[in-house]
Amino acid sequence: MTGSSSPDHSPRTQNRNAGGAGSPLSRRRLLAVLGLGACGARALWARDAFGEEPAELALVRNASPKELTRRALAALGGMERFVTTGNRVVIKPNIGWDRTPEQGANTHPDVVAELVRLARAAGAKNVRVMDHTCNDPRRCYRRSGIEAAAREAGAEVIHLRPGRGTEMKIGGELIGAWPVHREVVEADVLINVPAAKHHSLTGASLGMKNWLGAIDGRRNQLHQRIWQASADLAGFFRPALTVLDATRLLLRNGPQGGNPDDVSETRILMAGTDPVAIDAFGGTLFELSSEALPHLALAAAQGLGHADWQRPGLVTLDLAG
Repeated sequence: MTGSSSPDHSPRTQNRNAGGAGSPLSRRRLLAVLGLGACGARALWARDAFGEEPAELALVRNASPKELTRRALAALGGMERFVTTGNRVVIKPNIGWDRTPEQGANTHPDVVAELVRLARAAGAKNVRVMDHTCNDPRRCYRRSGIEAAAREAGAEVIHLRPGRGTEMKIGGELIGAWPVHREVVEADVLINVPAAKHHSLTGASLGMKNWLGAIDGRRNQLHQRIWQASADLAGFFRPALTVLDATRLLLRNGPQGGNPDDVSETRILMAGTDPVAIDAFGGTLFELSSEALPHLALAAAQGLGHADWQRPGLVTLDLAG
């Protein structure tokens, strides 16, 4: 599981070694020299683009999934803050289960579709939507509504099937190397779009845990230390943007669910550049403190963000009228 001596086959490393001036990794390398973390780096780029520091986090309530998504991105400075002309964009929702939107086990299709539209409008060369599902991928993609909605919005939809992963150096405390789906990491811009829902193992399934759907191999082995695994994978993937879909919450019998009576229509969405803060907020929806979600401290120790989500840099919008 650790395998830290394995060669690094990650396309991210290959791009960095190639030294392309416009690649995300060359920017990250420069910012590492400057001593800036991921969140501070994106804020710096945004100030250059917009003339002032935009919000780190946007919490939006009481509208349709499409409108919540649109308004959250606008509060963050627009999709143009994250996507520029010619970028290859990957959107990673939760499509793990053979369930309908009303059953709350997957990301809402309207959230995914709106992100696709916004990325294309910002000039993306292509937008791909993908997940490594738990149930049969054809049924998951179809019944979730995500396949049809994403394609109509202009995305390429890819099924990440078992046995296609490439071993890459993760460099985590638990996961030294692991098979990863190359289609995910080869993106210029990676957007994580988890569904907030109950989980029988962790209490809640949120953003960082969603990265288990971007890897291959015997993923069930990671459940024994799921908190560390989630933090390790978050440190490897480091998305430009996280969008937590809490438009309806599966409150019981997660992560798969099945009974619409277990779902509450909450009409909430949080988006931003700090995945730790977003997961901390998501925990509050299930009455879970930061201490009850150990991966938050593990991820914060990697410099991925801060659990204090109620801070300067948060924009809150209630669209109830």
